[in-house]
Amino acid sequence: MSDLVTGDAVVLGLRPARLPSRGLAILLDLLVYVTGYVLLSVGLALATSSLDDAAQAAVAVAGFLLLMVGVPIAVETLSHGRSLGKLACGLRVVRDDGGPIRFRHALVRGAMGVVELLLTFGTVACFASLISARGRRLGDVFAGTLVVRERVPGARVMPVPPPPPWLAGRFTGLDLSAVPDGLWLAIRQYLTRMNQLDPQVGAAMAARLADDLVARTGAPPPVGVPAAAFLMAVVHERQTRDAARAFGAGPGAPGVPRTVAGPPGTAPGTPPAWGHPAPGAPVPQPVPQAGQPAPVPGRAPAAPVMAPAPAAPVPPRPATGFAPPA
Repeated sequence: MSDLVTGDAVVLGLRPARLPSRGLAILLDLLVYVTGYVLLSVGLALATSSLDDAAQAAVAVAGFLLLMVGVPIAVETLSHGRSLGKLACGLRVVRDDGGPIRFRHALVRGAMGVVELLLTFGTVACFASLISARGRRLGDVFAGTLVVRERVPGARVMPVPPPPPWLAGRFTGLDLSAVPDGLWLAIRQYLTRMNQLDPQVGAAMAARLADDLVARTGAPPPVGVPAAAFLMAVVHERQTRDAARAFGAGPGAPGVPRTVAGPPGTAPGTPPAWGHPAPGAPVPQPVPQAGQPAPVPGRAPAAPVMAPAPAAPVPPRPATGFAPPA
């Protein structure tokens, strides 16, 4: 990555081009320009055959400057730093602040390119690019430019495997606010690569991550649930909450009842874990206490006045049920 910083103190994540890709781009450009110059020279020689030697030499020098210097400058100016060779190699010339180049930048680069590319056959440019930390030649140094890579291979994002159907929706009441992003990242990396790990190592990693997750949520671990399946279900619950938060409350939002299947061997309608009532269960009505009026049918009952309950002692955190294999 480059350490370029804009005027707004924004660090640019640019990848400077190195000597091999830059050399290939220059060779492609030179091949096109030299081919055009040879064709132009033949045409000018036929057109100026009746002139004297001084006039022919002047026309030849003008043609050289026009095609080998003027055309590259015009191409870089009009294409904002992407010549034919750079376009083929996925490169681009930008300013030191990451912005597009202008005519003055292309002019300085073209003028210095005559010396370090044409007259010395690229020797000066190669040494300067190898010495520079960002692979710049002398033309880039004097013009205040940088050649960067536009086509950067993207990393393949592996999806997280879905949890077992009997675990989907069992953790809707789990408090995930205290789980740090680093732990989420570690769990995601494990779930996307769990099939590539040794079974013993993978089971030990799943048990350790599940223990850390239980310690962060403060809830007891589910009984009889494998550590890897527990991680899948919790990650799926977090993704569901994020989607509900982004697209509005829906069936997947926290607090909205969902009809879920229980673990294998349980009857349908069994309430999910973590203290949630089953969907569709009747809500118990408050019983009027002494000195309070009875509830009137058709009218919402008034909230009963409850005495504050004494603070219960905090029980010690139970030991987790996730144990790595022996």
